[in-house]
Amino acid sequence: MVTAVEVQGVTKDFRLSHERSLKERVVATVRGRRTTEEFRALDDVDLTVASGESVALLGFNGSGKSTLLKVVSGVMRPDRGRVRVRGRVAGLIEVGAGFHPDLTGRENVFMNGAILGMDERQVTQRFDDIVAFSEIERFIDTEVKHYSSGMFLRLAFAVAVHSDPDVFLIDEILAVGDEPFQRKCLDRVRALSGEGRTLVVVSHDLDMVAGLCTRGVLLERGRLVADGPSHEVVRRMREG
Repeated sequence: MVTAVEVQGVTKDFRLSHERSLKERVVATVRGRRTTEEFRALDDVDLTVASGESVALLGFNGSGKSTLLKVVSGVMRPDRGRVRVRGRVAGLIEVGAGFHPDLTGRENVFMNGAILGMDERQVTQRFDDIVAFSEIERFIDTEVKHYSSGMFLRLAFAVAVHSDPDVFLIDEILAVGDEPFQRKCLDRVRALSGEGRTLVVVSHDLDMVAGLCTRGVLLERGRLVADGPSHEVVRRMREG
């Protein structure tokens, strides 16, 4: 078995502030009150994903699943533990991430393609297919700061799926956009899975991930509490 993603003993803490302004923070400090508290988003998580597996990260809000995906993608660094990923990674972690608002859609395709590991020749060869998939041909030479969130999604997804990724990470990104485009995205994700690419997916749509992924991993308060066939883990989550 070839390992695509290996997470070992990963812990991630955040510092939460309770004051909304500098004035409130100063007053709280003078009065000796704590202005922040530590929140442990991930607590000693171990996870191994084999090459070609499709894994759903499941859990209620605050369980740590999106944080884990960001740690795997390299957007965040763990405070403890280590993460190893084999091959090219394409991540749809946040709508518009990696896009520069003052550049056009065309310019952002080339920039985002480079971030995802493609050279200029590869982006040029795939450019027409990327634009056609995104369905925003009329706006490709418009600055992306004028794009709606749905247009961001279309272009970001199109670039990512045409970057020939070995590991594809998706976080609730399919919740944005109209239903026909969502179906189109899901069909493309299924095709990637059928080609043997590794998928790690976060979504609150339990039926969708149960059908898309063969394996489910359940997180509660930053700890991994269940790991097995996706339908069984979804059933456990629903039963509470």
